[in-house]
Amino acid sequence: MLHGIDVSSHQTDFDTDGVDFVFIKATEGRSYVNPKLDGQVKRARDAGCVVGFYHFLWPGDAKDQAKYFVSRTPEKAGDLLAADWEQTGDGTWASSKEKDRFIREVKRLRPHHRVLLYCNRTFWRTHDTSSYAGDGLWIADYVSKGKPRIEAPWRIHQYTDSPLDKNVADFSSKQAMRDWAED
Repeated sequence: MLHGIDVSSHQTDFDTDGVDFVFIKATEGRSYVNPKLDGQVKRARDAGCVVGFYHFLWPGDAKDQAKYFVSRTPEKAGDLLAADWEQTGDGTWASSKEKDRFIREVKRLRPHHRVLLYCNRTFWRTHDTSSYAGDGLWIADYVSKGKPRIEAPWRIHQYTDSPLDKNVADFSSKQAMRDWAED
């Protein structure tokens, strides 16, 4: 299993020692771009990590959000993309149909990139109505790493958020993850 982290603008500095992959928050809704995106991307790439980007999905206008995300996210072969589907700060969330529409639109706009769904176990079990996760499920469940409490196949497991979001990926090597991302 590979080890990785995911960061947002709150992590101005992060350690890449022992880290195989880094997911970076790129955008949110239709108006937010991570102001630290460029520096975080450089740090991850300089460390030789597989790089992914995620968009915090808000309810409404899923196709417009997908266009916003890809227009403001670097495009490099082998980079991964993800929809971050969870509760917003005002207590709402995108519907399962909006989540599906967003992922499908990102896949249409960036056909040579893998697109994953990030959500927590509760969302997967109680809000999802389609079991659609694009090219793979990135599940948050704060239990033993690599042992999320779900029946569905997963690619990445976020197992803690302390002191930062830590993940494991179900790949045998960084090269295997890169090959999958570029396939």
